[in-house]
Amino acid sequence: MKLSLLVGAALGVLVITPALAQSSHSVRGYTRKDGTYVAPHRATNPNSTRSDNWSTKGNVNPYTGKEGTVDPYASPSTTSNSTYQPYRPKKSPY
Repeated sequence: MKLSLLVGAALGVLVITPALAQSSHSVRGYTRKDGTYVAPHRATNPNSTRSDNWSTKGNVNPYTGKEGTVDPYASPSTTSNSTYQPYRPKKSPY
């Protein structure tokens, strides 16, 4: 019984890990215009949906365990102090 649970857990990790790796990217640390430093972190890849981002209500960031707080249907704030950092994949050295 314990062996089957261990094998099942190992298979689960092998299946989930590649899925997480393909749906996220690394963000370098940067300084906002207001002087606030944002540490390096992982973020979901951009796409055409609003409901599958880790910061959206109902979702949980798998790296930090934090629950999302953003309402996906609220209009975007025009007074945000954050600087948008678009996803730019790194060029392959090959």
